[in-house]
Amino acid sequence: MTQRIAIVTGGSRGLGKNAALKLAEKGIAIILTYHSQREDADDVVREIEKKGVKALALQLNVAESASFAAFANEVKQQLKHVWQRDSFDYLVNNAGIGINAPFTDITEAQFDQLVNIHFKGPFFLTQHLLPLIKNGGRILNVSSGLTRFALPGYSAYAAMKGAMEVLTHYQAKELGARGISANIIAPGAIETDFGGGAVRDNAELNKAIAAQTALGRVGLPDDIGEAIAALLGDGLGWMNAQRIEVSGGMYI
Repeated sequence: MTQRIAIVTGGSRGLGKNAALKLAEKGIAIILTYHSQREDADDVVREIEKKGVKALALQLNVAESASFAAFANEVKQQLKHVWQRDSFDYLVNNAGIGINAPFTDITEAQFDQLVNIHFKGPFFLTQHLLPLIKNGGRILNVSSGLTRFALPGYSAYAAMKGAMEVLTHYQAKELGARGISANIIAPGAIETDFGGGAVRDNAELNKAIAAQTALGRVGLPDDIGEAIAALLGDGLGWMNAQRIEVSGGMYI
């Protein structure tokens, strides 16, 4: 069987790291991207390779769409060199940042940063990588529970994620002729360093969110990594154009 390969953006930390590790446990080789933390990315690569699959880390700033052509070319070269392949199987558009600012106060610079990282970036990165995605491959985008419920301070962030949810439908429709499916996962609040680690480190916030979650706790990175691995598993190839919220029943 040909070695399956996944690209996970933002795979050096947080949910991306966890997803990369869980996919590796399924025997899927990993190309992960990192923005600036090369040492962290290399640590993840070593951890993945201990699971018996190949991995490599490539630098990428998803906010700089002008770099995507060169990045796609680097992916092409590495696929040939490391795996003797000209395609990969799964693209996980995970890289992101959190900016919490009231609608009345958010600046245009902050708005543009969120657009570039959370919408324009994955839009055009996917476009550039499409020639390398295997026919029958899969795209998994990452949204947020914040597109379903509203928490003050996330108007711009959630708007970008809402745009990604619409884009996912169009990707599914337009790429179906190649057998490529497109879905989007929407995590709830998770204990990571995202947004300064508030959910993880602020006990009162953590407790308040847990009280509003049907399963009675805040999410953990493993909850999302396992879900991503499951969504890219062999049994869900027929699922397409779906938003899957993985939040433990937050605010239902």
